[in-house]
Amino acid sequence: MPFFEDDLLRYYRFSSFLEAGITHAIFTRRGGVSTRPWYSLNVGGTVGDNPTRIRENLQRSLGAVGRTPDSLFDVWQVHGSEVVCAESPRPKHIPHHKADAILTNKAGVTLFMRFADCVPILLFDPNRLAIGIVHAGWQGTVKRTVAAAIEVMKQRYLSMPVDILAGIGPSICRHHYEVGNDVIQKVYAVFGDDASKILSSANGKSDDHKAKLDLSTANRIVLEQAGVCEIDISNICTACNLDDWYSHRGEKGKTGRFGVLIGL
Repeated sequence: MPFFEDDLLRYYRFSSFLEAGITHAIFTRRGGVSTRPWYSLNVGGTVGDNPTRIRENLQRSLGAVGRTPDSLFDVWQVHGSEVVCAESPRPKHIPHHKADAILTNKAGVTLFMRFADCVPILLFDPNRLAIGIVHAGWQGTVKRTVAAAIEVMKQRYLSMPVDILAGIGPSICRHHYEVGNDVIQKVYAVFGDDASKILSSANGKSDDHKAKLDLSTANRIVLEQAGVCEIDISNICTACNLDDWYSHRGEKGKTGRFGVLIGL
């Protein structure tokens, strides 16, 4: 089973990453101290929750996999394609970098991001001992943020894409993710013929300027085009499973953020 439980906490892990011995977790919303609408393991600091509760939820999350708050490196996620390499944990007095991909090859650094429908993508190069997290909503997807992260792994750590393991975590599925014509046009511009694999007509109509977008499949295609061969996909929809996951769309914006971490 890909789900694990530690006291009240429940989190997901990729089989391929477990076999490689890499510490990682995609935390559900269960096991925290936040009250509704952030119930209960909210780690998002921009959604109106009490900061004391957020810190407790973060400590519980890290503690569940044997990591500590002073090992943390996180960023201010902005739906872009900036990639940051962490040489050490982020000191609390240092402002967050604005980025949507974090990489490191340093043992003891815990990379951490927050999600509520966007795609979490974990990366691990077992030969160069480099790891990463990528955050990809529709903007990060059409900006090919995960490909940018792999390119930096090649340049910075001498990684070969064929050696990299990738894990695509829980995110909103095609059924719940309707987009408008502006997004449709950008998807076609970036994906070309592959756009038909990730867009489907909304409400059975082909001329309503709306479509359903499959973010998970889109990022799998980006990974494959970047040369990654081993891709572990959770196939879990956040909006379909609100008992486990926060969903910005599924809960009409009144929700929290679940945490995702990885460390060497």
